[in-house]
Amino acid sequence: METVSAPIVEYGVAKFVLPGQGESGDQHIVRCHENGVLIAAIDGLGHGEEAAGAANLAASVLMTDGSEPVISLVERCHEKLRGTRGVVLSIASIDSAHGLMTWLGIGNVEGVLTRADVRKENVQETLLLRGGVIGSQLPALQATVLPVSKGDTIYLVTDGVRSDFAESLTTLENPQRAAERILRRYQKGNDDALVLVTRLTGVGR
Repeated sequence: METVSAPIVEYGVAKFVLPGQGESGDQHIVRCHENGVLIAAIDGLGHGEEAAGAANLAASVLMTDGSEPVISLVERCHEKLRGTRGVVLSIASIDSAHGLMTWLGIGNVEGVLTRADVRKENVQETLLLRGGVIGSQLPALQATVLPVSKGDTIYLVTDGVRSDFAESLTTLENPQRAAERILRRYQKGNDDALVLVTRLTGVGR
């Protein structure tokens, strides 16, 4: 578990590895670049070594050039992961200068944006997930673009975490503490689980 502060974001991660497995099939990336930051939560299908291998390969592809459009990055992952067990993932690219987030979800890695400004009409936004498996069956890709502001928080959780975690979210909680609390309270216990909490600290809007 870790907390990292950067000019653009502060984030926290919590993981649960299924007992008896040496490595988690759930991985994350947080990559700052010249235009902002790319974040993703990745779930290799199943668990164990093969799931971890697929998730690690997807993470390495996403780390190569975080400034590319998210659709291009997902398509590149799909090509690289052919012949593997495959992954599902949710990915978000934050343009810090313009205060915009582009996000996309394939499979069942849930994403929630919680806004710091409670006066906004939609204080909480949920990522639209499309069915499919990266490396096997890729759906038509359509990303969603949302305005974001300083203090907004993005939560990405794999399917080892129950969906009702979203009822407990607040932008006042430290990202690392939030990740650990969500994992502790909402993990299912029968699968690998990962919680990535990213707070925007350096957005231009």
